[in-house]
Amino acid sequence: MAASSENKNTASVRKMIEANKQKKSVSQITEKLVPVFLVLIASISILTTAGIIYTLLAESIAFFQRVPIIEFFTGTVLKPLSQNPEFGVLPLLTGTIISSVIAMLVAGPVGLMSAVYLSEFASDKVRRTVKPLLEILAGIPTIVYGFFAFTFVTPLIRMVFPSVEATNILSPGIVMGVMIIPMIASLSEDAMSSVPNSMREGALALGATRLETTFRVVIPAALSGIISSFVLGISRAIGETMIVTIASGSSKNFTFDITQSMQTMTAYIVEVSGGEAPAGSTIYYSLYAVALTLFVFTLIMNLLARYISRKFREEY
Repeated sequence: MAASSENKNTASVRKMIEANKQKKSVSQITEKLVPVFLVLIASISILTTAGIIYTLLAESIAFFQRVPIIEFFTGTVLKPLSQNPEFGVLPLLTGTIISSVIAMLVAGPVGLMSAVYLSEFASDKVRRTVKPLLEILAGIPTIVYGFFAFTFVTPLIRMVFPSVEATNILSPGIVMGVMIIPMIASLSEDAMSSVPNSMREGALALGATRLETTFRVVIPAALSGIISSFVLGISRAIGETMIVTIASGSSKNFTFDITQSMQTMTAYIVEVSGGEAPAGSTIYYSLYAVALTLFVFTLIMNLLARYISRKFREEY
């Protein structure tokens, strides 16, 4: 009996050892597969970006085989649907740059002053209340902003300046600025809040006022974050679509008059992709050439933001 019991215990121990070995084997396989799975997940955005670049380049090359690249970037006339079509991109570039400049003239000062107030002058209770309310603006759909620009801002401007056209680049530029204010205010406020209090206390101890401390100590110390927020705001304005499509119209004018209708690159892409361009036609390929130009624009702005952020970064 004793020998039989000993055999049973030995068999049980062997089963336990084998079960533990199987568990370890499954665990080791899982440990090896998890990094591979995470790499695949992480590479999705990279592969998507590579696919976008390949598509834009391939279709743009087809366009530039029909339209000289110099004519595209220096031409001031854009008549894609004319019997004698012309594909100068300067009217679109002008509309995009002017609308972005107007937006930043609105968003820059208001966003920065909002950040100064929230970071340096508002109490914690006011900051916790006002900042979320300000950021609600960022959640409003851009098409709502577009109709707001067309049905409210433009009539308001025309009451003061009757010569302003019903569709113009001024009102969408102003409304884009309102839309960008939360981005600049929030990012700038974060940058200023990260400045150590010891720097503020040192300036105040030397006799500086709170205003002097803000503009001579805090803002210079947070300059990299503030400039980055401005550059990201410009990128947001360049890429905006619905506001300018609704409120600025589709006139492909090469002009610097902000009271007239202009078209931006994004609005042109929306117009062409709306069904007016047969596949394989020159106007169809022009969509990709404009999109590639827009892609390069925003890429340069993002690289500039990263460069500025690193160059002016202060470490405490």
